[in-house]
Amino acid sequence: QVQLVESGGGLVQPGGSLRLSCAASGRFDSINVMGWYRQAEGKQRELVAVIRSGGNTNYADSVKGRFTISRANAKNTVYLQMNSLKHEDTAVYYCNANTRLGFGVRDYWGQGTQVAVSS
Repeated sequence: QVQLVESGGGLVQPGGSLRLSCAASGRFDSINVMGWYRQAEGKQRELVAVIRSGGNTNYADSVKGRFTISRANAKNTVYLQMNSLKHEDTAVYYCNANTRLGFGVRDYWGQGTQVAVSS
């Protein structure tokens, strides 16, 4: 019922920047939480950053001070500004949204966007 479409991934040199976007569409009354997760080759998926409807954020220790998560005024789009990128940031980045429709709450995932940091 909800679709998440990510964009903005690509190949970047170490120290460079990227801005990821995720737009939500479909049937929902509100989005409680939106976030970004990543999965590197051979590793478990991990939290990168999460932002709640009230604006509270949570970051993985490995990205604090380098990444910033934000939401658009429409409240159906989430961004991840990534600065000072490192080789270890290479992964597929997935958008996640926790939505409410009536009395129901559901998690949805995007298909992922590849971020590669290489010299």
